[in-house]
Amino acid sequence: MMRVRRYGTIAGLLVLFACGGEPPAEEGRTPAPVFPILAVPPGAQAISFLGDTLNSPHLGDAAREVYLARYAAAEDALAAAPEDVDALIWMGRRTAYLGQYREAIDIYSHGLTIHPDNARLYRHRGHRYITVREPDNAIADFERAADLTNGLPDEVEQDGLPNDQNIPTSTLQFNIFYHLGLAHYIKGDLEAALATYRSCLAVSVHPDSVVATSYWLYMTLMRLGIEADAQRVLADINEDMDIIESTAYLDLLLLFKGERTLEDLLGPDGANATLQSTTMGYGLGVSYLLNGRDSEAYETFERVTSGIGQWAAFGFVASEAELARREPAS
Repeated sequence: MMRVRRYGTIAGLLVLFACGGEPPAEEGRTPAPVFPILAVPPGAQAISFLGDTLNSPHLGDAAREVYLARYAAAEDALAAAPEDVDALIWMGRRTAYLGQYREAIDIYSHGLTIHPDNARLYRHRGHRYITVREPDNAIADFERAADLTNGLPDEVEQDGLPNDQNIPTSTLQFNIFYHLGLAHYIKGDLEAALATYRSCLAVSVHPDSVVATSYWLYMTLMRLGIEADAQRVLADINEDMDIIESTAYLDLLLLFKGERTLEDLLGPDGANATLQSTTMGYGLGVSYLLNGRDSEAYETFERVTSGIGQWAAFGFVASEAELARREPAS
């Protein structure tokens, strides 16, 4: 069986750090309920918000072969330039694509000991803190990245898994605010999520970015009862938008506009779940919530979380958080 070469085997390149702890609450502001950081068993990647142990997702043989080749190239590049920030970031990204999220966090943490003011390292580590169910650590990283990029020109971010057209659809500042908004949203801090998504929309320059931000922004506004603003978000969304990657988000926004039906968007769950169906499933669950159909909403979130192979997907993380926050039956 092929095994991932461990980054730590390159002598002198990686210092392992204990990850955990919670950043202090902002003075004068009552923090939203926090999901506690739980001890992770050896070899596991995370403990879900529902208390389940999460191991590295299974990769098909073909995908694993491609990812391993890219991992090896990143490892070679880092061996040649062990303090190069780009080499460190790509090492972390390639490690995460193989499901080794904790090791990726360690790589970014090591990079930050060399480049303590590099916003990209905070941005990527924050993303993986979301993956391993540590939203408070993610928020701290994204807020630091936002501070470091404040007032600077934005920059295109290269895709680790390029789309069919090989066109990057996001930027550094977009990714900082997008993931920061998601971390707040997952915690249930909708006011903070709203402010962040408004900032994100201002730096969403590609139609894919606009659609992705608009999706989470719309749901946030509706759940806060700010329906007029939510409808304004939908006003510029149409099926003729030039979307490369975010087709699921576009379809869900069209559902919210009444131009798609629930039946149009149903996809596989359980062992057959895909990233697309996981994304759709969470959006359908929220649609039920917004229409007062709570029992169907939570049944949908439970179906999403039955597709354990997709546990790193944002739709899965958000569904898990909804179930964890659900009021117990009286």
